Amino acid sequence: MPRVGLSPDGVVDAAITIVDADGPAALTLAAVAAKAGVATPSLYKHVRNLAELRDLVTTRVVEELTERLTAAVMGRSGDDATRALMRAYRSYVVDHPGRYAAMNQTSAPDLDPRLAAASQRLLDVLLAVLRGYGLEGAALVHAARCLRSSVHGFAVLEAAGGFGLPADLEASYDLLIRMVVGGLR
Repeated sequence: MPRVGLSPDGVVDAAITIVDADGPAALTLAAVAAKAGVATPSLYKHVRNLAELRDLVTTRVVEELTERLTAAVMGRSGDDATRALMRAYRSYVVDHPGRYAAMNQTSAPDLDPRLAAASQRLLDVLLAVLRGYGLEGAALVHAARCLRSSVHGFAVLEAAGGFGLPADLEASYDLLIRMVVGGLR
């Protein structure tokens, strides 16, 4: 019988705590069991294996990111929506670098249906913002890739302490936003 209070969500909560503290490489079933106060075999009542747990963690992170981006762009359009999306995305990565890194360790071909649905919702937010520029088809896909790559690269470098030069980081990010918005126009 599963431990009282332990559930699949509780296992993911414990996993997220580990990822937040020590990064995705520290995510093991033994570490999660220790965090949850159970023996490792007890986790198998809630998750099949480490791969499923990683998918569940990734799903949670994608859902959190989607929620943050949706709240940021709600009621906005065009350049205003793009700026809000870029700021919210960067903020999430900087606030939760371990979670974001864990999200990027799941391989796309093996997507769990829950993860696939969550990923589609995240993509839908990004595409909705970009459609505000009249983009469709391949142009929409290219713009989505470029926007995500720009924000991802900047935020990951920032979260890792990769910007050591003395110039103001906010000014650099504002320039990136202006470059992206200008390119979308």
